[in-house]
Amino acid sequence: MSASLSLAAAPQATTDSRNVAVHISGLEKYYGPYHVLRGIDLTVHEGERIVLCGPSGSGKSTLIRCINRLEVAEHGKILVNDTDLAGNSREATKVRSEIGMVFQHFNLFPHMSVLDNCTLAPMSVRGLSRAQAEELAQFYLDKVGISSQAAKYPGQLSGGQQQRVAIARALCMKPKIMLFDEPTSALDPEMVAEVLDVLVKLADSGMTMLCVTHEMGFARQVAQRVLFLDGGQIIEDAPPETFFNAPRSPRARDFLAQILH
Repeated sequence: MSASLSLAAAPQATTDSRNVAVHISGLEKYYGPYHVLRGIDLTVHEGERIVLCGPSGSGKSTLIRCINRLEVAEHGKILVNDTDLAGNSREATKVRSEIGMVFQHFNLFPHMSVLDNCTLAPMSVRGLSRAQAEELAQFYLDKVGISSQAAKYPGQLSGGQQQRVAIARALCMKPKIMLFDEPTSALDPEMVAEVLDVLVKLADSGMTMLCVTHEMGFARQVAQRVLFLDGGQIIEDAPPETFFNAPRSPRARDFLAQILH
């Protein structure tokens, strides 16, 4: 297997010495009269693992969907590779292909096999041959522990297996940044652990990750920073030990009291 397929990365440097992966400034998003994001400023460095948490409706999912340009903000900038994804640059589509995303509900094509789900984008977007795309797909399906299911269809798999396929599919595009929008929220409790195990391994590889989740054990274990959002604003941005043990804001303390009881 080619070394270019490896998930391994160089040892982490300190945050200040790493290159900037995403820089967001003054981001504003509305849904009609509803002001979803209110002046978001955020810098993410290469290799950082960030967990976003907060109450429903706080803007967490909208924020990461804006990073992937699934939502277009009304004001502000999202710079990735010096390209503003909040603008209308022709380069935005190209840069967007460097950002992988995994959703709550898998979004697999039900009429396609697991292998075909994973090879479609590398062939159509990256221009890989079928043989190259299948090699890549088998590599990442093995990484998430599901290579034996490659010939099956999504409907033949459990929810946890489908979500692992969705992660492998995103990795097949060899993204520089991975976004996760509550990847375990649609799973039965016994399936949550298998998906979290995959995310932990991915985090250990040095991938830049932003993950919206209510799995606070995962946040403690994996995150380097925890962002707490409320009312469309980042209320707290802190290392997990600080956020969980000494949150600054009353709103964060109330949130943690409810979910950590």
